[in-house]
Amino acid sequence: MASSFFGRGPRSMKESRSEPPPPPDRGGTSKPPPPRPPRNGRGPRPPGSGGGRRLLGMLINFSLTVAIWVAIGLGGVIAYYAYDLPDLENLTATARRPSITLLSADGETIAAYGDVYGEPVNLQDLPASLPQAVMATEDRHFYSHFGLDLIGLARAMVVNLRAGHVVQGGSTITQQLAKNLFLTPERSLKRKVQELLMALWLEHKFSKDQILTLYLNRVYLGNGTWGVDAAARRYFDVPATRLNLYQSALLAGLLKAPSRYNPQNDREQSVKRTTQVLANMVAFGVISPEQASEALKNEQSSVRQVSHTGRYFADWIHDLVDQYARDDRDIVVRTTLDMGLQRRVEAELEALLAKSGSKAGVSQAAMVVMTPDGAIRALTGGRDYATSQFNRAVQGFRQPGSSFKAMLYLAAVEAGWDENDMIEDSPITTGKYQPENIVESHRYEGSITLRHALAKSSNVAAVRLIERIGPKRVVAVAKRLGITSQLHSDASLALGTGEVNLVELTSAYATFANAGNGVFPFGFTEVRDNRGNVIYHREGAGTGQIISPHALREMDDMLSAVVTEGTGKAAAIDRPIAGKTGTSQDYRDAWFIGFSADYVGGVWFGNDDGTSMHRTTGGSLPAQLWHNVMLAAHKGLPARPLPGQGGEEAPSAENESGRPSQPAETLDNIWNGLVKMLGG
Repeated sequence: MASSFFGRGPRSMKESRSEPPPPPDRGGTSKPPPPRPPRNGRGPRPPGSGGGRRLLGMLINFSLTVAIWVAIGLGGVIAYYAYDLPDLENLTATARRPSITLLSADGETIAAYGDVYGEPVNLQDLPASLPQAVMATEDRHFYSHFGLDLIGLARAMVVNLRAGHVVQGGSTITQQLAKNLFLTPERSLKRKVQELLMALWLEHKFSKDQILTLYLNRVYLGNGTWGVDAAARRYFDVPATRLNLYQSALLAGLLKAPSRYNPQNDREQSVKRTTQVLANMVAFGVISPEQASEALKNEQSSVRQVSHTGRYFADWIHDLVDQYARDDRDIVVRTTLDMGLQRRVEAELEALLAKSGSKAGVSQAAMVVMTPDGAIRALTGGRDYATSQFNRAVQGFRQPGSSFKAMLYLAAVEAGWDENDMIEDSPITTGKYQPENIVESHRYEGSITLRHALAKSSNVAAVRLIERIGPKRVVAVAKRLGITSQLHSDASLALGTGEVNLVELTSAYATFANAGNGVFPFGFTEVRDNRGNVIYHREGAGTGQIISPHALREMDDMLSAVVTEGTGKAAAIDRPIAGKTGTSQDYRDAWFIGFSADYVGGVWFGNDDGTSMHRTTGGSLPAQLWHNVMLAAHKGLPARPLPGQGGEEAPSAENESGRPSQPAETLDNIWNGLVKMLGG
């Protein structure tokens, strides 16, 4: 076939019929036919010329066959890789995390989580500086290439070889858009081929302006923002249509590494990168050096300064409400946070640590403020959220020291003890355990009332008390008041050797401020989806009455004495308050938990590594911080008595209480007191 198509093949049937073979020689001899005359005057073919033509025909035939099979194979490869390409007709489809926006009680935005998309913008509505900055930095030949920039790719290879590592990419804007169209990240040969095919398809399907518009509306620019409008609002608090030159250059610079050049995380790196983009624009010929210099002067006024106010609280709430967010809906959460009070808490905490932290040997602190029913109005889990996101108010479990004694004394009152009952304040040894008082120079006072024992935070009296009523009774009371941490049942529990976090201990004290009603601490009241539908609304009010009016009155009076005459004097403000100081062993933790009729506050000071402070007690820095914050919180509120005042009388004491039940014992205590007064 090859010779008939390309060379000189056999003649046609017509030619064969017109030239029959010569008749045989009748003489019986055979003579060769006479030679044919040459065609067109040509002589006979030279030897071997027919074989060369056949070889040439075979080579051409083989080449075409190979080309056909290569084309078939290439088509198969393209079909294979194109089989599971994304839906190219739906360029708005995205894989995204649901957005969670947290609002304060008065509607101020605290934080936003998840992915945020801005309004789609047309290229002609954007300032010219934005696409110019992007092209000058990412793809200078965008309007002249067909989806692949071979010149740019070659230049990038040379630069990278000279540097010894990748310093410059060769991807065009079209290729980057193609990559963004895939809903999952992947690095493989198949994905690279698919991205190339998609880039070529995009160039065929859309105009350059359309490709650039799609790219700017889909590109990721850090902080959960997709598209230039979302980024403009997040970083500058303006829509993308109002970007200035510096802001345009900054966004273009983010394309290389959004996290690294985030202006709200690292201002120095952001300025350095933006300066480079402005230089690229000068080299690209779209701005002058003078314009670049002028743009740099607007750096500070161009970038919105991020606020970390309330971020410890926001992270805590985010973990609680994440269950309400789904892929198909964003949610808006109304929280209980008072942003004004939150700012005051953070400012007072930092000021106190800056002033006295070094001298006191303390580096961290946390505070929570809630209403008596458990609504958290302020919460900070540390000194600086940007430095450490560990939430010491929620995630930090530390020994509460004597601040746990409120559980012990409530258990004693419920067991029949009275605040005026006497207990011995003198050295005691229980097995190998020998507690000591750590305040007032370890001074012991002999027989003292329960009220005075709690006010001066006598450790030896507390150990004697828990031995009389039993540790299990104390554990039961603590659990009833909302302590969920694991507690051991022995005498050391009286001194707060079990570990708790600040929120649960503060909410336990809130029961006293809530007229004896149980408290569940809460930080949000309502969750709505992006259509305004209510998904969750808080209802209910705790667990009801869990402390009797008599016990409440006794506890309010004893805890008030801590502030008026005991270890918590530094916390006193211009109204009735009650509370308890706490200092753990070796001064590793210092606490003050207190309440008024309007607010409950808990404070912790310490070091993350558990090292001892310089004799810092709960009555020093924690009480001072509580005082400073609560003065501001109560400003403008009328002074009110504590809820326990004027409660009902308690029933008669039970025999099993462990309290002294013989009148003679009480008379003996009175007599001994009189003898001391008279100097006997």
